[in-house]
This record gives sequence, structure tokens and C-alpha cells, in this order.
Amino acid sequence: MTPGLLAVLPGPAGTVALLLLAGLALAVIGLLVWQRRDRAFHSTASVAEAYDRWTDDQLLERLWGEHVHLGHYGSPPRSVDFRRAKADFVHELVRWSGLDQLPPGSRVLDVGCGIGGSARILARDYGFDVLGISISPGQIARATALTPGGLSCRFAVMDALDLQLADGSFDAVWSVEAGPHMPDKQRYADELLRVLRPGGRLAVADWNRRDPAVRPLNRLERWVMHQLLVQWAHPEFASIPGFRRNLEASRYGAAGTLHVDTGDWSRETLPSWIDSILEGVRRPGAVLGLGPRAVLQGLRETPTLLLMHWGFATGMMQFGVFRAVKPG
Repeated sequence: MTPGLLAVLPGPAGTVALLLLAGLALAVIGLLVWQRRDRAFHSTASVAEAYDRWTDDQLLERLWGEHVHLGHYGSPPRSVDFRRAKADFVHELVRWSGLDQLPPGSRVLDVGCGIGGSARILARDYGFDVLGISISPGQIARATALTPGGLSCRFAVMDALDLQLADGSFDAVWSVEAGPHMPDKQRYADELLRVLRPGGRLAVADWNRRDPAVRPLNRLERWVMHQLLVQWAHPEFASIPGFRRNLEASRYGAAGTLHVDTGDWSRETLPSWIDSILEGVRRPGAVLGLGPRAVLQGLRETPTLLLMHWGFATGMMQFGVFRAVKPG
């Protein structure tokens, strides 16, 4: 649209046109930043650095609340407030994994706890004694600040591949969307099971790739997969059968007698990706209040969110859930 045309448009129409042009310009800038500035995985330090930045800029917390994981929208999915769906996800995973059968006071480890949203629900609604760990000092500081006194919930900086915790010291181990950041999936599985006591319950939920044995990625999918890895500091995604094998093969699974049940919650969680973007429209003040850099940051994340939606909608990606009771 030319400046001359804008000049002859009525006031409201001209304003709308200017807003559309401004939005397009911002989108182009965001796309250029997305293409030139990735967050490729180099080491666990690169994961910590990425989450420190995400926590420090406060954009995700302002938009999504205390839960940085996906939401659960029911079976079949229904229209639910985004933040409500995130809390519902916690309760659904508690029920599905059998953690609701544990008595109050049970010790629960939250591996990859973010800023503590799930850990606080586990402590407040189920009476668990929760320790949340993250490799990001920024996340742990924020999780601690958000946790009210009197709640049996604490946090510590720790590497999930080298948990500084005693064998068999927890009644349950919980981990949501942490696995994609782990360069050694077998060691991750080993550590989850090592700190779980005999008879304890395991609950894991993760972003997984389609099993290559079912169908290898085509050319387009390989490009999308590359973007999903380098944009958010992921070394690799496991498949659902692949990570189940990691758990069942672990030497901490009582000599190979561990049985792992799995499920695919791709459909139930799929609306989360578009909702993640729409929250910026529903809560514009949350973004604008942080200044121009937050607006650019929001635009910078949008292409990856759209690719995630495409990946899960087409079956290239799957939302896997895993549950097990450690043999005694």
C-alpha cells in the first residue's frame, strides 16, 4: 500500500492499514532474527543459559503463568482457558501415573521443574513433600520467590544427568518436557530410576519424535526437525518406544524387570501451541509492558511455535507419557 493511498483513506481505514503494515514489518524483523539467532545445543550450559534468559525477560511467565509446559484440553479436546489447561495437565498426569495413590507427605522429585508451577500444585493439592530441580539458576531463584512460606516445596540447581541425591530417596519421580534437553537419554532414564525407591512411582511426559522404524523423516520433516532442535537448545528427541526401552533397560530398574506403560497425548495437548501465540493477543499488556524487546522476542518465538504445532498435528512429533512402578 502506497503512502498516497494511505493519505486518501478515511481515518479508521488508514489507521488499520498502518497497523497492518507495522505488524507485517515486525513479523519480518522477527523472522529475520529467528533465522539468524538460534539457540543450538552445545552443552548443558547452553540449556541453562537459554532458560536463564527466558526467565529473566519474564515474557513466558507474563503470558503463560507459572507453568511453562503444555496444557491438557480433555478427550476429545474442548475449549479451555490456556492457564487452566496447564493446571489440568498436572492433575491428569497425577491420575494417569497413579501418583494420587501415594499418601500425603510422600517425597516427590520434580526433574526440570521450571519456575515451580507443577511442584507447587503437587505440594498444595496432594500434600507431597516436593523437591524441584533445574539446571537453570534463574529458574530456581524465580521458583523459590514464587513459593509461599509453609508449602512443603523447595528447589535446587542440579543437573538431571548427575543428580546429587541418594539412591532410592524418593517415593515418586516426576519429569515434564525435560527429556529433549538431555544429550544422553539412557543416563537420564538411569538417574530418574536410581533415585526412585523400590515400589515408587515414575511419571514422565515429553515431546517425542516419530519412531524412525515406523517411518523415516522426509525432506521437509528433516528441515522442520532441525529447526525444532536448534531453536530451543535440544540435542535430540527420543521416540516413545525408544525412551521406553531406555527405562526398561536401565540397571536401576530392578535387573530389567521394570514394566513401563506409555501413552500418546498429542491430541489432548495440541491446542497449546496456537494458544501459546494467541495469549499475546489476549494479554497485549503483558507483552507491551515489558517494552519493545519483549515484542520482538514474542515474534521471534512464533515461527518455532507454529512449526511445533505442525509437527504434532502431522504426527512427526508425539507427546509421550510414561508411567512405571519400580519393582521391589
